[in-house]
Amino acid sequence: MTQETIIAPATPSGEGGLAVIRLSGPKAEYYLKALFRPKRSTDQLESHRLYLGHLSDATGSAVDEVMAVVMRAPHSFTREDVVEVHCHGGPAVVRDILDQFLRQGARIAHPGEFTQRAFINGRLDLSQAEAVADLIHARSSAAARIALNQLQGKLARFVEGVRQQLVSILSHVEVQIDFSDQDIEPPDFTSAVSEVEEIWSRLDSLLDSFDSGRMLHEGVNILILGKPNVGKSSLLNALLGEARAIVTDVAGTTRDTIEESLVLHEVPVRLIDTAGIRQTNDPVELEGVRRARDKALSADLVLLVVDGSSSLDADDRLALTACDPERLLLVVNKKDRGQVAFAAPFAGLEAVAVSARRGDGLDDLQLRIRDMLFGSHPAADEHLLIYERRHKDSLLTAVRALERFLSATRELLPPEFLALELRESIAALGAISGASVTEEVLSQIFAKFCIGK
Repeated sequence: MTQETIIAPATPSGEGGLAVIRLSGPKAEYYLKALFRPKRSTDQLESHRLYLGHLSDATGSAVDEVMAVVMRAPHSFTREDVVEVHCHGGPAVVRDILDQFLRQGARIAHPGEFTQRAFINGRLDLSQAEAVADLIHARSSAAARIALNQLQGKLARFVEGVRQQLVSILSHVEVQIDFSDQDIEPPDFTSAVSEVEEIWSRLDSLLDSFDSGRMLHEGVNILILGKPNVGKSSLLNALLGEARAIVTDVAGTTRDTIEESLVLHEVPVRLIDTAGIRQTNDPVELEGVRRARDKALSADLVLLVVDGSSSLDADDRLALTACDPERLLLVVNKKDRGQVAFAAPFAGLEAVAVSARRGDGLDDLQLRIRDMLFGSHPAADEHLLIYERRHKDSLLTAVRALERFLSATRELLPPEFLALELRESIAALGAISGASVTEEVLSQIFAKFCIGK
C-alpha cells in the first residue's frame, strides 16, 4: 500500500444537488476526524455507515453540512482506507472542502489513481480496471453491458482459465527438456497437442468477436451514399425522426457530409449523409464527391440508396464502384411508387426496400443493419466479447504462438522450442490481466481515466 492519501471529487464538476469527495490512503480517516463533527457524538465511526454532521475548517467554522462514511481496508474499492464526503454540489463548496483536506496533508489524485490502486492492491485485474472507465463513458446500454461484463470479471476468468491450462501444459513439456539429449524415444505430446488445439479454437473465436465488440463499444459509422435525388437526405431524416437535412427536388443539394448521431437497437450510430455521386464539372460538387468516396473507405457499413421506381443508370453504377461489397447494403427507395427489376451488378446485392418519405420499411432496414453489422454476436449480454485493441493484440500474439507450437510438434522439434512458444502465449495472456505488463502500458491505460476514478 502507498503511504500517500489522495483526494478528488468523484462526481462531475459544475452545479448540482450533491457532490461526492473521495479520499483513499492510510490517513483518510485521520483527516476526516480532524474536520468532521457528527450530529451525534461518537467515539468511533463505524465502517460503511453514513453519518450526518458538519465539516469544519481549522478554526472550527462550518464549511458545509455533509454526510460522511468511512470504508476501512480491505473492504473498499481500493482496498485501502477510503472516506467519502457527500456535500452540497456547488463548485465553491466542493473547492472549500478540498482545500481543507489538502491543508491536512492529502494530495490531489492523478487521473485514474483510485482505480490504479485497486489494481495494484489486487481488487481488480487490469481488464476489470479498464472496464471501469469504459462503463463510465459508455454511449449506449449495449456498450454499458459489455463493459459491466468485463468489470464483473467475465473476461478475466476466461483468460486466467486458459492461462492456467497453458502453464500446466508447459510444465509437462519442460519435464522432457532434461531428457531431450538422451538416446531415448521422443516424448509423446499427443495429449498436449489436442489440448492446445482446443485452446487455440477458443482464443480464435474470442478474437472473432472484436469487430462486434468494438462497434458495440465505440459505435458504428454508417454512410448513406448514392447519386443525387434518390432520397439520401430523406432517409437520414427518416432514421433520425427529424428534418435534419434539406430535402428538395434540385439535384446536388447536399454538397458536404452531414453527420448525426442516434442509438439504433442499443448501438450508438453515426449516420453520414454525403453529396450525390455523379459525373460533374462543378468543383464544389466534385470535392463533395471526393469526400464521399473517402468516407466510404472507413465506414462500417454503406447504405447505397437507389431509386427503385426508375431504371438504374451510369451514375448509380459510379456510386457502386465507391463501395466495398463486404460492407454494403442496397437501399431501394421510393417503394411507394412501384419498383422496376434490377440487372447485374445490382441484382445480386443484399437489399431492402423502403419509402423514406412515408416511413415504410424502416424497421426492416434497421434489423438488416443490425444483422449485417453483428452477425453471430448480436447480444452484448449473451456473449463474451472483446472491444479493447490492446486485448486483441495480446490475443493475436497468444494465438500465433500456439500456431507455432503446433507446427513445431508436427516437425518433431525439441521440447525447448515448444516451451518457448508456450511461454510467449502465456505472457501475452498475462498482459490482458496485468500479470505481465510494463509500467509504460499501465501509465497509458490509467491516463485515460478521469480524476476521481
